[in-house]
Amino acid sequence: MSKKQNRPRRTRHILHKVLNRITLTGLLLLVQFAWLCWFVLRLSQYAIGINVLFSALSLLLALYIVKREENPAYKISWILVLGTLPLFGLLIYLVFGNKRPSRRMRKKIERVEKDHRPPAPDISPPLPPRFRATCDYLARHAGAPAYTDTDVTYYPLGESLFSALLRDLETAQHYIFLEYFIIAEGKMLDELLDVLARRAKAGVDVRIIYDDIGSEAATPLSFVPRAEKCGIRCLGFNRIIPFLSIVMNHRDHRKITVIDGRVAYTGGINIADEYINEKVRFGHWKDTGLRLSGPAVDSFTYMFLNLWNAFRPTEEDYAPFLFDHKQDPTKKTEEVVVPYADSPLDEENVGETVYLEILAQATDYVYIFTPYLIIDSEMQTALCTAAKRGVDVRIVTPGIPDKKTAYRLTRSFYPVLMRAGVRIYEYTPGFLHAKSFVCDDRIATVGTINMDYRSLYLHFECGTLLYGGEAIAAIKQDCLCTMAQSREVVARSGTRPFRFLQSLIDAILRTLSPLF
Repeated sequence: MSKKQNRPRRTRHILHKVLNRITLTGLLLLVQFAWLCWFVLRLSQYAIGINVLFSALSLLLALYIVKREENPAYKISWILVLGTLPLFGLLIYLVFGNKRPSRRMRKKIERVEKDHRPPAPDISPPLPPRFRATCDYLARHAGAPAYTDTDVTYYPLGESLFSALLRDLETAQHYIFLEYFIIAEGKMLDELLDVLARRAKAGVDVRIIYDDIGSEAATPLSFVPRAEKCGIRCLGFNRIIPFLSIVMNHRDHRKITVIDGRVAYTGGINIADEYINEKVRFGHWKDTGLRLSGPAVDSFTYMFLNLWNAFRPTEEDYAPFLFDHKQDPTKKTEEVVVPYADSPLDEENVGETVYLEILAQATDYVYIFTPYLIIDSEMQTALCTAAKRGVDVRIVTPGIPDKKTAYRLTRSFYPVLMRAGVRIYEYTPGFLHAKSFVCDDRIATVGTINMDYRSLYLHFECGTLLYGGEAIAAIKQDCLCTMAQSREVVARSGTRPFRFLQSLIDAILRTLSPLF
């Protein structure tokens, strides 16, 4: 294609990047908020009583926030905003303060999840009492049973996972389900769609759930029409409605592929070229994932179908989508596999609880990959306590950030953790996007859950908890190899005034971080 012929395509691409629904929604919010501020200022000019009224309302709202079952850091942030800006704080809270999903979303998803939960199989391997209690918690409060007889393969890079995924997709006979936060234009999407189109033409039921905000600026305009023309059904989660939406906090951050109920892929890898290092963004992109084959795949099938049927009711009976694993009697493994979902719909912070449980059970070491280290007091205490009792706690974060504010916030937690004995590394070659824990050569979790407020409290997420098996050793080895490529952080030095200014900026950012 000549440069002249390619010019209209580039122009459409630029316009899509700039004039998309996220930009329009942001502009409308700014206009609305500016009008509210002007209105309040006009009122305050006429009567001191109005200022008193707003101050009283802000005080009542602060008491209401204290009473709510919310994360303490979130409460403190809003109380400080209300105390500092009694006039505007009230308006800011009314516009941005509701962190709970809409009633409509809640009803749709809860109705489906109530009727469809994976049955809990009996697991025979003897487990330590504390880990068994963790499994019981996930089964009761997250609908996440534990499985055995499931093969687990760990992939230390996105490109190796994607190659295996393409091979498995080619073998699909009945259905392919994909659920991703980001689906972006590029080689990865083109190769994926080529395979999916061939399988759909062969009669395979192919469905895709993508997050509407996560994919808005990256997904080509032709993606959905092109996919549906090939027989692929698409569902945009929590669609942006620029003239009605105010806050779109609750995103589908999961990364799941399920093939015929017999194979599932999950981890931190989205459908975008940087995840397989076909495009350079922030240096070398380090990400990880898992391939499951066996009964544990059923949990991912339920996750996908529950979200699909909440917004596009298609089937009441999931049995045809659950693979009969008795057809493979040779697959007998003692490794325990617990796929789990985390949702903002309930009061259970499942992802954070799994992380806290691993830290509480550790006796030798805990190695952690996380792109963002923006933690609350509970997580900070758990990390410090583990290190203080002699556990070798090491955390690897990115060496090249994707978001400067998040990078600054991440680094603001280094001093207190390092004083407790936590060792911190920054991945020198580039950006580390993986989210995993590995502990004592026996426990690990790999998934989509960042160590920040949005992942732990606001997003729909998923992970896989492992006990025993070869994948644990592979995860540990990957951690050690990654640390060898990383620089270990040492205590910061500098003049006292400079340190004071840094500490002040960090304190402000950490106070406001739960609000965004």
